[in-house]
Amino acid sequence: MNMERPVTPPPEILTMPLLKYDPPMLVAEAVKKGKKVVRPSTPTSKPHLSPLENKPIITSAHDILNAILPPREANEWIQFVSNEPATRFDVRNLQDQFEQKLAASKARKTGICPVRMEIYSQCFDELIRQVTVDNAERGLLLLRVRDEVRMTTAAYTTLYETSVDFGKKKAVEAEKGKQEIIDKIDQLTAEKEDLEKHVKRLQAKLKAMEKNVMEQQQADEKKHQEELNFLQRTNQRLKQQEETIKEIQKKERDAMMQ
Repeated sequence: MNMERPVTPPPEILTMPLLKYDPPMLVAEAVKKGKKVVRPSTPTSKPHLSPLENKPIITSAHDILNAILPPREANEWIQFVSNEPATRFDVRNLQDQFEQKLAASKARKTGICPVRMEIYSQCFDELIRQVTVDNAERGLLLLRVRDEVRMTTAAYTTLYETSVDFGKKKAVEAEKGKQEIIDKIDQLTAEKEDLEKHVKRLQAKLKAMEKNVMEQQQADEKKHQEELNFLQRTNQRLKQQEETIKEIQKKERDAMMQ
């Protein structure tokens, strides 16, 4: 039976976060040593931030650490948070590891960055562990601060995601409205060009009509003047004939009287 047990911990146990853990051990071995192994509840997509008043009443520092910072489990292996007090060297080493992780992960310095948030969370958990080992009450108070910060960050993250979605929706609507306006402008431009062509055709037609009217008017004036001249000549001839007739009649009367 002993040969069937895994001889090395799985990779998820061997990963080294900023939070300090004891060496991994088998669950059965931990139970034999009297350590409390509490099976975690069904995992969810978001971490459960339980308030301090829901914490179980625990007296030992080891149990408080396990309640605040639950052990890691994978297959038959378990790894408890270390309850060793932190030295000045440990604090300096934590700072160096913290800076190295930020640089190696290429976390963004500003804005919402899950990688940077995870590294800061690990660092804060390690600080909570160090304080809790020295003073459990301070550790529990820091736990409340951590949970409040996480809830505030989650609220701001939700607000940011909502605002981004709202911005995208408005951008899509604006783009859609912009395209409609562009199409309307193109339509009005085409109508304007058609109307301009129609105006040019009407102007050309008007000029042709004005030219025809002017030519007709000139022709009528010329004809009228010719008729007037003809009538004047005719009138002049008739007057001359009338005078000639009057002179002949006068001569005939004078001859008869003699």
